[in-house]
Amino acid sequence: MLYEAYQAQQDFLAPFRAGADLVKSALGDPALGPSTNYMLRSIAAGAEIFSRAHMIHERPDYRIADVTVSGTAFPVIEEIALEMPFGNLVHFRKDGGPVQPKVLLAAPMAGHFATLLRNTVQVLLADHDVYITDWKSGRDVPLSKGRFGTDEYIDHLIAFFTHLGDAHGMAVCQPCPSMLAAAALMAEDNHAAMPRSLTLMAGPVDTRINPTRVNHLAQEHPLEWFEDNLITTVPRRYEGAHRRVYPGFLQLSAFVTMNLSRHVRAHMDLFGHILKGEIAEANANRKFYDEYFSVADLPAEFYLDTVRKVFQEHHLPRGVYAWRGRTVNPGAIRKTPLLTVEGERDDICGLGQTMAAQDLCSSVKPFRKKHYVQAGVGHYGVFSGSRWATQIYPMVRSHIMSAQ
Repeated sequence: MLYEAYQAQQDFLAPFRAGADLVKSALGDPALGPSTNYMLRSIAAGAEIFSRAHMIHERPDYRIADVTVSGTAFPVIEEIALEMPFGNLVHFRKDGGPVQPKVLLAAPMAGHFATLLRNTVQVLLADHDVYITDWKSGRDVPLSKGRFGTDEYIDHLIAFFTHLGDAHGMAVCQPCPSMLAAAALMAEDNHAAMPRSLTLMAGPVDTRINPTRVNHLAQEHPLEWFEDNLITTVPRRYEGAHRRVYPGFLQLSAFVTMNLSRHVRAHMDLFGHILKGEIAEANANRKFYDEYFSVADLPAEFYLDTVRKVFQEHHLPRGVYAWRGRTVNPGAIRKTPLLTVEGERDDICGLGQTMAAQDLCSSVKPFRKKHYVQAGVGHYGVFSGSRWATQIYPMVRSHIMSAQ
């Protein structure tokens, strides 16, 4: 019923948003004249704020047209390298580009699409052949495709590594435990395609360390509370009809509530930028919220598995994490170099939670392990923005190159 109620609200507001969009177009276009009037510009700005204040359920474009390698620009062609039920392996192929190390970038399933890592991909592309786990929204996957929990997530990672044959693994945020588990299983099996190196960034490997507000929330309620209050079914109009999901609109609402004043201020700033004709500033704001308000539904099994195994019972650091009944042993990783990266001001994944992987990978020689804390950045600053590009990325590049 929860999803149906949300959808009914969206349907009810849709014509009003369409009308607001028309008002914005009519009064906000300088070529039409009225925008020179301050009052009419104010109405146009307000109409745009209203028309944009809703969530989008389609994956945005990656918008990566080209990349410069050693002074030469190469077109980037986005193509599906391997299609699987709940996610595709997407390749950012440089048309005519040089041979470079392959990187499998594992994107989180946390209410957004993999395009949230657009800047991560853009920076990596200069020196690497980049592939990303392009997860599908749960509401778009037919019920006939079966369940998708942490076991299936790891299945997908192993299948992607196997398809690539020779790649470096990199995980951002939520998939760090799954990437570590996949590498451990492949190492124990002496898998021919086990990752050449691992880079884990701002991920919840051991959430007992420096718990954040997110971690406390997971501990405050039993698993049944999350299932009863956050899990609902996809409406009949979508391909994933009747699939149980944790809706992206609920997860985004929770994140917005955590920093409500900041988001209100950002929209007030957008109003001001439009009013003053500050096009560049307004466009930057629009791009951010176009991405931020694009939401994806998580399959219920994956969400509940993650809450229980990662945030409540801490399976991986306690040595009881299991994949399809088989215990995962990070100590089986011997030859794969490890880099862990954290942000000093991360309020989602506390300091030390990712570094815990260093101790879990007890068989990796000390000279093959490195940990880095980036000063002055929060969670998103670890993998996006200027500090990522200028300070963190050079370490990642060096780590990958040394494992070639």
